[in-house]
Amino acid sequence: MSLSVIVITKNEAHAIGKCLESVSWADEIVVLDSGSTDGTVKICESFGAKVHVTDWPGFGPQKNRALDLATGEWVLSLDADEIVPPQLKAEIMGAISKGDADAYSFPRSSSYCGRFMRHGGWWPDRVTRLFRRGEARFSDDLVHERLIVNGRTAELSSPLAHTAFSDLEEVLQKVDRYSTAGAIMMAKKGKKASLGTAILHGFWSFFRTYFLRAGFLDGKEGFMLAVSNAEGTYYRYLKLMLLTRK
Repeated sequence: MSLSVIVITKNEAHAIGKCLESVSWADEIVVLDSGSTDGTVKICESFGAKVHVTDWPGFGPQKNRALDLATGEWVLSLDADEIVPPQLKAEIMGAISKGDADAYSFPRSSSYCGRFMRHGGWWPDRVTRLFRRGEARFSDDLVHERLIVNGRTAELSSPLAHTAFSDLEEVLQKVDRYSTAGAIMMAKKGKKASLGTAILHGFWSFFRTYFLRAGFLDGKEGFMLAVSNAEGTYYRYLKLMLLTRK
């Protein structure tokens, strides 16, 4: 059974090397880049990846483009800041050799400013990323895309490692980008917002992350995560308000 790994990138030189090294055992690595200027493409080529460069239509459409370039019987979709540990590799190889399901999910262990989080909704954060080619595609969402599987999905137990936010600067950058994409998606669906709804949704996001999902157990990083979640939600609805006003 052949396995293709697909990754979408833009200016990921700080992380992509570790990602591709962790899947160097795959039969094929396909990287779809959207105009990196920091050496990402050269790093990917050094790992033998098949690199293609294109424009940026959003996360879901871009991952489907990468999927269409894959040739393996099985596909593993990774983000540039994710790493496949040896234990997960072993489970993946066993799963595709047996082929008992059409797709497989596994938990994801994510770090926030240097700390791997165990609360606040970040664990076990099960994601479906391994699937039989032709049996699944990504949704067309600009951000927070999901994999839509036609057949049966089974579970693996070993976690994927994810360096979600390496520092506070990256947190702020992603809050800005993701809130903009989220606002555009909501506007396309005909949704509207006001300053009041932005404030309420932001407060609810903090309360859910920090208290209901026990983010406080992750110490100061748990509080920081709750605040950044609240900021992202607040700005998403605020940007939606401004978009629909225009």
